[in-house]
Amino acid sequence: MEWTAEVTAGDWLRERLDDPWHGTMHDVVPHGFDAYARVFHPVERERPVGRPWPADGESRAWEDFLAQQPEVDTEHVTWQQTADAFGTTMHPLARWRRLVRGTDPYGDGGSPRDDEGWRYSGPQEGGLDTETLTELTSLLIGATATPDAGYAAVWEGWGDLVGGMRTPPSRSAFFGSGDGLPRRYAEYSAEDSPDQARHRAVMYRSLKDVFNNPFRRPTWHPGILSDEISRGPRLRMPNRDYVLFRGAVSTFVDPKWEHEVPWSSDHAADDEQRWRRPADAPALVWPDDHAWVMVSEVDWDFTVVAGSTELVNAIVADPRLEAASITEGADLSWNDDEVNR
Repeated sequence: MEWTAEVTAGDWLRERLDDPWHGTMHDVVPHGFDAYARVFHPVERERPVGRPWPADGESRAWEDFLAQQPEVDTEHVTWQQTADAFGTTMHPLARWRRLVRGTDPYGDGGSPRDDEGWRYSGPQEGGLDTETLTELTSLLIGATATPDAGYAAVWEGWGDLVGGMRTPPSRSAFFGSGDGLPRRYAEYSAEDSPDQARHRAVMYRSLKDVFNNPFRRPTWHPGILSDEISRGPRLRMPNRDYVLFRGAVSTFVDPKWEHEVPWSSDHAADDEQRWRRPADAPALVWPDDHAWVMVSEVDWDFTVVAGSTELVNAIVADPRLEAASITEGADLSWNDDEVNR
């Protein structure tokens, strides 16, 4: 795949999205397809062998637990297996936090655990893992006449992906006391307790920043992608901007794609960014014939494929994937899971 500045290739998608957002899947998934499949991102759970987990929040117990390096069993499970473990109901519009009896959409402060001691890490948000994307793509390329020509869009907000103007950190974080500030902020005393010393340091840095911030000018920091791409045009969708790449959608059949695509840090233009970070999964993938589109929204722990009825049926029936057919206009917002409410 190669970067392209011809972002008008995505106009057909933008025209089918809700703008402004209405709280349905069509905030990011286009209207107008025959069928839609919701692909649930895989889940991992773990359990120590022969002993329970320490309680969340008990730091001393966790320190002792980790120091003993206990054996821990780990396995991949489906959302259906998770629902069975927590006594909830899996259905096409299920929400992860409802399946594990969570209440806070931003997390409950700890990992959910079932009655058998398994602790669940939860599905990956923002995109499919490499294996699942590979399996899904093996079905997608059979449903297009142009498997060797299409597009992949990557959300520009992933850390270090693109370069940009950034303000350097304050010098006060690295240099010592003095500079005419009152002793109560700038200096330390042998009489200070550790807490007092930390308090003085925090106050000193805060005061210093008042003076330093106005004089620190943003400078260009390179990203994984070249400066040309970083400064180039974006594929702009409602509330989301993407870097667009053109090439064979069949690229994602090979598990090595995460090291071969242009947005992998393996190919970073700047030496400091070449740190072997696997590439982030694309947010949008579609072939030239527009037979389907795959959408992985950055805040979702699932992916939606819009396409033909035959394609959706194949995705739902494939034992390698956990997927369900959903209707056009399905509400996939954070607030609803009527079945597990």
